[in-house]
Amino acid sequence: MRAPLLNLLLITGVAGASLAQACISLAQAQTAAPQTAAVSPDAIRQREQELEAARARQKSAEEAQAKLKAEITSLGQDRTQLNQQLIDTAANVRSVETKIDETEARLRALNGREQAMRSSLDSRRADIVEVLAALQRAGRRTPPALLVRPEDALQSLRTAMLLGAVVPELRGRAEKIASELGELVALRKNIATERDQLASDRDKVRSDQTRLTALVDERQRQQAAREKDLNAENSRAIMLSKQVGDLQGLITKMEQDLQSAAKAAEKAAEAAKLAEAKAAATAKPGPGVFKDRSRTTPAIVFASAKGLLPLPVNGNKIRDFGGSDGVGGVQKGISLATKPGSQVTTPCDGWVVYSGPFRSYGQLLILNAGGGYHVLIAGMERISVNIGQFVLTGEPVATMGSTSQVASILATNASQPVLYVEFRKDGTPIDPGPWWAANEGEKVRG
Repeated sequence: MRAPLLNLLLITGVAGASLAQACISLAQAQTAAPQTAAVSPDAIRQREQELEAARARQKSAEEAQAKLKAEITSLGQDRTQLNQQLIDTAANVRSVETKIDETEARLRALNGREQAMRSSLDSRRADIVEVLAALQRAGRRTPPALLVRPEDALQSLRTAMLLGAVVPELRGRAEKIASELGELVALRKNIATERDQLASDRDKVRSDQTRLTALVDERQRQQAAREKDLNAENSRAIMLSKQVGDLQGLITKMEQDLQSAAKAAEKAAEAAKLAEAKAAATAKPGPGVFKDRSRTTPAIVFASAKGLLPLPVNGNKIRDFGGSDGVGGVQKGISLATKPGSQVTTPCDGWVVYSGPFRSYGQLLILNAGGGYHVLIAGMERISVNIGQFVLTGEPVATMGSTSQVASILATNASQPVLYVEFRKDGTPIDPGPWWAANEGEKVRG
């Protein structure tokens, strides 16, 4: 198996560890059985079931590993197919991340309602006890455990009312309690359904993230094969970054002094001229303009991409362009609060002119989008693209950490991952708002 796919061994390793542990547990149980009566047949059966489950997990992991390896091998050097797989898988990950957020929000609301309802019922415990006791006398049967099994209490109430076993005054009270208990039972079913959906979505996002990691590794392996001096270039970039004090100085220094960044800037300038000539003869572009995964230059002029670009990460906007930066200045970009480990994708086509740490920005990625435009993305824990590399809109380029990686002036909550995004035109920060797709703008309002 090739080195970029070694991370997939973790799946098999985890499953193998589970299988080994289950085998040990079963062996211990069977060895200890003749010596002590503490291990019951039920315990033995349970450990056998755990062993079978561990074997099934290991087999499933091995099959998934083999399938993914075969798929990536089949891609070969086909950059178009690899791009398609990368972008589609990254989109799936972000889509499931959104579903998980929505499900968690619904669960919080449902759990709150359940707690409020149980508190309400608990506050009228005496009334419920009185009604159930009356039912006991009418039916000569023991009342169900109160609020431990609301389904039982609800069934008793409904049965008694159907049989006319309660007097009108008691019937009214019983109907009210039955209504609340019925709502509580339905609420519990909804909560169980949402929890099942959440577990399913989490399993899916883990699977997609494993696939995405393997695809990113393969992309970078191919890139490294084409650019033999990548390590030296990256080291030189970090050294040059320490010689400048601001972002514009960093961009200038990279595009002047670093060979791969200079080539990227030159390609960006050439592509912008061609795209401008093409744009003059075509109608206003739509989202479909980004469908060609084989392109090696931006699909459209950056200035013409207004209203088309996706946000680079799922999150909530906590600071907007032009607002206060928290220290008496003005915010030059936007800040998005994200979840730990969130996938970061490129908001536009462009060439990487810087990738690495930079002062208080943490890990910083700078893209030259052509036409004098640069996009800066900061605050990630790990960047997975190299200087000089051309990336497509929606392509995975980084992952967030578990806490904020940027300076406190860029984030309101240092314990939460925060992504900072800044657009620049000829070195001057500009409002990125007009470039975001309409549905993306709706996502971050708030």
